[in-house]
Amino acid sequence: MSTGTRPHAPVRPLWICKRCAHPWPCAEARLTLLAEYAGDRTALSVHLYGQLYDAAAELHRLNPDEAPSPQALFARFVGWAPLRSPRSLG
Repeated sequence: MSTGTRPHAPVRPLWICKRCAHPWPCAEARLTLLAEYAGDRTALSVHLYGQLYDAAAELHRLNPDEAPSPQALFARFVGWAPLRSPRSLG
């Protein structure tokens, strides 16, 4: 579903944004993802869960004693994204 290279993409295995160096997905990446997947929230969820899976393993491998908690990773990668589009919430 990608429309090209995203300027706010993750630098792996650190999972920071290559553009702004904030934890990925940064605010700009989230807006881009919402726009890109506006017509298919299921695909957005699948994409984000895949990123969460990869990030959890890579961040733990980098520093097992300081890796983010599962709750923090969930909030960062998945918890921010609405499951349904705003027009279907009514």
